[in-house]
Amino acid sequence: MELFEHIVTHALEDTLPIVPFLLITYLALELLEHAAGDRVNGVVKRAGAAGPVVGALLGIVPQCGFSAMGATLYAGRVITLGTLVAVFLSTSDEMLPLLVAERVDAGLLAQVLLAKAAVAAVVGLAVDAALRALRRNARAHAAMRRGVLGPAAVAGDPAVEQDVIDELAEAGEGADHIHRLCERDHCGCDDDHEAGSSGHDHGHDHHGGAWPVVRSALSHTVQVIAFIFLVTMALVAVLETVGEPALEAFLSGNRMLAVFASALVGLIPNCAASVVITQLYLEGVLSFGAMLAGTLVGAGAGFLVLFRTNRSLRENVVILVALYVVGVLCGIVLTGMGM
Repeated sequence: MELFEHIVTHALEDTLPIVPFLLITYLALELLEHAAGDRVNGVVKRAGAAGPVVGALLGIVPQCGFSAMGATLYAGRVITLGTLVAVFLSTSDEMLPLLVAERVDAGLLAQVLLAKAAVAAVVGLAVDAALRALRRNARAHAAMRRGVLGPAAVAGDPAVEQDVIDELAEAGEGADHIHRLCERDHCGCDDDHEAGSSGHDHGHDHHGGAWPVVRSALSHTVQVIAFIFLVTMALVAVLETVGEPALEAFLSGNRMLAVFASALVGLIPNCAASVVITQLYLEGVLSFGAMLAGTLVGAGAGFLVLFRTNRSLRENVVILVALYVVGVLCGIVLTGMGM
């Protein structure tokens, strides 16, 4: 019984801080969908190109909720895939507070944060540029469809309603995709729309005041938080059973293999991952390159929110694999340089 209470307590500690971020994000998304006109869509479109740079800079703020916010905005296609990748790569979870608490040299601290932000911005911009290029290249376009959507993405298949490259490239071009989150989660805002929006494209922002917006945002938030809480409970149970020493032993092998292991641990959607990686770096067990590999990949609860809110499982897996590859490559380069 004590173990169960301990697991529930830790799961709540990891989950509750995310609630305000998700609620604010969903309120913003609902307002965008319900009240956004051409003016708001125009602002989103103009900001799209600079999104990865902004995401990389904001991601270094030590708030676990920011990656969750980024995943939610991407699921609504308000931000680009490159911006999401930049946020995930730059977010630090528990790394920054630990480094500050251990009174790490300010120069080293700046080096770590700048390295993460620089990698995040460059990769994010490259992702968006690549998607735009693929959208213009018919052969590469078709190959990507097959790779992400699978065998179903054959020519003429009516099951493939939306071209994956077009959808990815359209992310960040406006607020028109947000309603898909409502359709998938059955939040009820579409009912408000049908009940009182006759003759209006987005009429439900004019009927019933603010309550439909708040109710829909609360519905989304509760569904996502419930999912995160259950998964976090399972992760805490595993970590309590296996123990952090097992993670430490897994990471303290060969310097080059440690890069791969650190990046793999970074994929664990729990703050324990960043804590273990940072602590082992401070103790001299991990090299700078291995530590950076793990913290680049680690996006905490952002992974859970992405899998809960973004409809394409294959797309989500591709994003995770891409993050892992970027983290490993950066770690290998730095380790090879003796860092």
